[in-house]
Amino acid sequence: MKEKNRKYDRIKSLNLLNYICTDENGKESIQGMGRTLNVSRGGILLETHVPIQLSHEVAFTIGIEDELIDIKGSVVYCKLNEKNKYESGINFFDINDTAQQILNKYIIAFRKQPA
Repeated sequence: MKEKNRKYDRIKSLNLLNYICTDENGKESIQGMGRTLNVSRGGILLETHVPIQLSHEVAFTIGIEDELIDIKGSVVYCKLNEKNKYESGINFFDINDTAQQILNKYIIAFRKQPA
């Protein structure tokens, strides 16, 4: 997907997170640790050691500065990168107002930092 087609701008962000995947029947399939590679108001690019199926939903807790937020999303794609790790594009579909405000505050603060 070309960057100009994105609904929200992505910013580089390296945050560790815990994730739990559920299959199309709502059954937990895998859980583990990963890290964000970038984040936007609408989704993240998640790096993991194992692939995440496109049919799965992902629930995760992410630490942004001193705050933790819980988010759910759907997997848009998953590919193997040059480091032999998997990159999964996740679109948020369940994020509460407080978590969205924290995420927005983080993105705004990050954009204000000098390049």
